[in-house]
Amino acid sequence: MDDVSNIRLGRHAVWDCHAHLVFLTKYRRGVFTGPILADCEQIMRKVCVDFGCELREFNGEDDHVHLLVGFPATVQLSKLVNSL
Repeated sequence: MDDVSNIRLGRHAVWDCHAHLVFLTKYRRGVFTGPILADCEQIMRKVCVDFGCELREFNGEDDHVHLLVGFPATVQLSKLVNSL
């Protein structure tokens, strides 16, 4: 772990939490086009900012979307995913 800039410090803890999330379309149907992926990225970045998280990576194809989200230990991952 050479990059220590992502490590967050608390009063009695040190953490670097991130989650790899994949969202699929029903029956893997290809519905994500370029403009739709751009809109999804913008919306998901806004939700992450609202939760105090960082959307580190976003990538998608026509039937799924990958997200790498960095989040503080105070955020409940289930609530974040539910909001996305």
